[in-house]
Parts: sequence; C-alpha cells; structure tokens
Amino acid sequence: MFYGIQIIWDRDAGVLAKLLTTPTPRVALVSGKAFASGIRALTQAFVVLVLAALLSVRLTTNLLNLLLAGIIVVLGSAFFCCLSITDAGLVLKRDRMMGIGQAITMPLFFASKALYPVVLMPEWLQAINRVNPLAYEVDALRGLLIGTPAELGLDFIVLTLSMTVMICIASALLGRLAR
Repeated sequence: MFYGIQIIWDRDAGVLAKLLTTPTPRVALVSGKAFASGIRALTQAFVVLVLAALLSVRLTTNLLNLLLAGIIVVLGSAFFCCLSITDAGLVLKRDRMMGIGQAITMPLFFASKALYPVVLMPEWLQAINRVNPLAYEVDALRGLLIGTPAELGLDFIVLTLSMTVMICIASALLGRLAR
C-alpha cells in the first residue's frame, strides 16, 4: 500500500512531472509500478516459504502449484499497488495517504477470510467478502499451497479483472497528481 506514497514523493521531487512528459502512456507507467510491486511481493513470499520450511510447515512441493501461487501473489500485489496509487491520486497529500490507506486495507483484510471462515462472518461482512479481491487471493493461496478446496479459476479471473480495473483507475488519476 505504500506505492502511493512513493508516487507523491516522486511528484514532490519533480520525477513524476518528468515521467509524464515522456511519450510513455500512463497505463504503462502504472503497470510498471504494479508489476514491480509484484516482484517485491515475490521475494517476500519466498522468504515466508523458506521460514515455513524451516518451521516444518507442510506446504506443497509441487512446482506448478508454487508457480501458480507466485502468479497469484503478483496479481494481488499489483492490485494493492494500484489501489494505493488511486488513493494517492484522490487525496494528493502524504499525511492523508497513511490514514486513508489503513482505513481501506484493514477492512479488506478482516473481510478476506484470512483470519476466520466466511460462515462465521455476519451477513454484511460476507457481502463485502464476495467483492473483496484479497479474499480470492487468500482462497487461491490456501488451495495451491496447503491443498484446501479452492475455486482457482474464479480466483484467478477475479484477481486479474481487479488488477486490470485498478490499473485503469490509477492511470486515469496519475495526471491529477502532477498538477
């Protein structure tokens, strides 16, 4: 979620204005940031997997499942990066960015079934869970890494669509940051 703050820093340093004067489409700039966040997330996921192995957590050793889990991590990270850039494009200030970013991510986390099953959630939280991309990321990662039942096709589609929509929205708001 801190890529939005980086964009604001880039704006304050004059880097964003220089980037926006190049013939590079805004969607390419945002996509680059989004997939860079995915690479960072992959390194973090690798560290978590190594720690899990050291702690004797039983995870899959199937290389295809690990590769698919990596793709899911990249998609989820790209979504949240673009959500952060969108937030920055709306609030325009660093100090507002932190509070609003937390106000967005915490409910998404608690409505994602990362902590407890959906059936234990109140109805209104279950409704949020159905439109929460993080819930689909958690479902896919659990399915791929520990073998719980998952709807991998649906998870992949929702994450891909969510990421694409957020790239478009963040790209549209990028120019607002430079003004």
